[in-house]
Amino acid sequence: MNITPQARPNPDRLEHLLEELRQRGCRLTPQRAAILRAVISSEEHPTAEQIYTQVRAEFPMTSLATVYNTLGLLKEMGAVLEIGLGSGSTRYDGLRPEPHPHLICTRCGAILDADLPELQHLGQVVSQATGFKVHSHQFDFFGICPACQMRGYD
Repeated sequence: MNITPQARPNPDRLEHLLEELRQRGCRLTPQRAAILRAVISSEEHPTAEQIYTQVRAEFPMTSLATVYNTLGLLKEMGAVLEIGLGSGSTRYDGLRPEPHPHLICTRCGAILDADLPELQHLGQVVSQATGFKVHSHQFDFFGICPACQMRGYD
């Protein structure tokens, strides 16, 4: 799966995140900026390896460790949402870093955002019903996407 970015990341958001990295004392290398651009512009919830491949095309000296370190910083800042899929697979959502549900195809690995208004306040509902102070949540649906269904997978 290739990372197909939107036309361009939001320049205001990009600049804001770069400034926040500066304020944290992080070096703003061209590689780090490229990693940030790649993750906040991808609609495909890429893996660290996919981001690494994309950034290395422009900056061949980039290491996979740099990608992981930068993603860790961005996650800590709340700029990316880490989606753990079990079996050691992790994807990243930089377009919508707030917790939200995903639809995950168990056949092809596609991840789609589940934009259902009924689920937007699920954390609050759980918190009110249980008294549990919810800081974050991950709510994902696993199944077979329409494209794989059309290929005969069930």
